[in-house]
Amino acid sequence: MWPKFYEKEGKYASILLVPYGGKMDEIPETETPFPHRAGNMYEIIYNIGRVVEENLEFQKYLSWIRRFYHHMTPYVSKSPRQAYVNYRDLDIGVNNEGNTSYAQASIWSFKYFKSNFNKLIYVKTLVDPENFFKHEQSIPPLLEFIIVS
Repeated sequence: MWPKFYEKEGKYASILLVPYGGKMDEIPETETPFPHRAGNMYEIIYNIGRVVEENLEFQKYLSWIRRFYHHMTPYVSKSPRQAYVNYRDLDIGVNNEGNTSYAQASIWSFKYFKSNFNKLIYVKTLVDPENFFKHEQSIPPLLEFIIVS
């Protein structure tokens, strides 16, 4: 892994290994929205930066970090590859401008929340049916359960 960082496009890249374990392992993954607990050794944060002078060439650095992310696939969680919602990965999908379906939101939401997504989408539908609180990968309300008065 480390020799890749000596490649020219890797000069602005970094990864951060956030250790998991300890007390986190004792809390069931269904107890809170954050399910990545027992069995996870680290969270890996992939980062790529740039300097102003190289703004026009930023795509090559972005391509490098995407290749590196793919290179790490055999060493990380699988089925699905998991993610942490506070470090959004827009490469795995985004909400539509209007309404986003359960199927579309499932693409990234199961990676972030695992089976907790089904509970969270139900709560979202009850608490925020108009989807006022949203971002690129927020949980959408289930439109088929919203009752119009």
